[in-house]
Amino acid sequence: MLANLVRTFWVSRSSLAAVLQTLLANVLILGINLVTGVITARVLSVTGRGELAAIILWPQFLAFALTLGLPSALLYNLKRYPERAPLVFSSALILGMGMSFLATLVGILLIPHWLDEYPPEVVRFAQWNMLFAPLVMLNLLFASALQAREEFAFYNTARYLPPLLTLLALGLLTLLQDLTPFSAALSYGLSSVPIFFWMLARLWRYYRPVWRGLSSLLKRHLSYGLRSYGIDLSGTLARQLDQALVVGLLSPAMMGLYVVALSSARILEVFPTAMVMVLFPKASGRPVEEILVLTGRATRVGTAMILVAAVGLSLLGPWILSLLYGQEYQGAVTVFRLLVFEVMLGGTAFVLAQAFMAMGRPGILALLQGVGLGLAVLLLLVLVPRYGLEGAGIALLISTAARLGLVIVSFPLILKVPVPTPWPTKADFTTLLESKRSAQRSKDRDL
Repeated sequence: MLANLVRTFWVSRSSLAAVLQTLLANVLILGINLVTGVITARVLSVTGRGELAAIILWPQFLAFALTLGLPSALLYNLKRYPERAPLVFSSALILGMGMSFLATLVGILLIPHWLDEYPPEVVRFAQWNMLFAPLVMLNLLFASALQAREEFAFYNTARYLPPLLTLLALGLLTLLQDLTPFSAALSYGLSSVPIFFWMLARLWRYYRPVWRGLSSLLKRHLSYGLRSYGIDLSGTLARQLDQALVVGLLSPAMMGLYVVALSSARILEVFPTAMVMVLFPKASGRPVEEILVLTGRATRVGTAMILVAAVGLSLLGPWILSLLYGQEYQGAVTVFRLLVFEVMLGGTAFVLAQAFMAMGRPGILALLQGVGLGLAVLLLLVLVPRYGLEGAGIALLISTAARLGLVIVSFPLILKVPVPTPWPTKADFTTLLESKRSAQRSKDRDL
């Protein structure tokens, strides 16, 4: 009976099951990343951890920064034009390949100028590591295609396997006493290769790509993508620009402290990320009233969970850093606490922002987030040289609070709709219970 229940839960396509599947995958990924972080921090020490961060940062950062909004456009157009799915997928694949090669070239040219404080061998390896950028870009598109099909079980499996393979590789290198910043970086990159081909084979069977008559779909992708690109770009920059700036402003040792604090604080992202991965595909194409109901429910549930977790993490911060990473990382306690509450505010803004995406108004949100991002860049450049690690935490906290405020006031001022209620209501619990009963009735019918 237990096996049947788990199987039914994992293959169910209900909203509740999708959220729980994604949340479970997020928790698993969180645990795996925590262990890999502990291994690299303890074996490589503070300086080595900073060098590793400098190497692996760029493929993901530049691939995310040059998407042109294609992942969101692919998901939206697959939901909007299901009868033209092969053309939609094929056109997105062509655009994604072109932008991925551009990201690779930009990284190879940019890295030597920004990492001038790092050893030459670190710089060269970071340039070679840019060859993984096309895989990062195309994996983003594949993930959107799976979300559009609401195949959350396969989607989540493809998400947790790369970090699991990375963990196995790092563990083996540690046992062989051959773990260096370079071998660790290679482990991170190669772990995504088999998953890439697995997703490609599955999606190729689904969509049977064609290469003629794509001009209209290319235009549709670019139309929606460029309007949502500001959101994707600002989201990427908000998540990774701080590391890209800090890596050039601080020493490798300080970068090691910052990366550990940031990765520990981002444990909290497990809650809003699970909500968003289900909310956007579920809400897209629905009437405005339904979009607001779904967004409000996700915001209330996600914020309640992340608030409780944020308070606990903030209180236990010194003990957590000392236990997991060692005494040499105690210097990251203050910035860790600042980043915990920055992640909490950013998670709430992230969930609320999906209403703009689902309503087909990505351009407005891109403008609002661009303002918050500009503030973040300005504050980082001013506060990091003056206050070091703590300056980075303060800069991100202020800019994220401003971004959340802009999103909230835009509901009545721009969308002309009320802001979703921020606190849980009785209807939320009633809906959750009804979803659970529906899943149970479906399981009983299958049995």
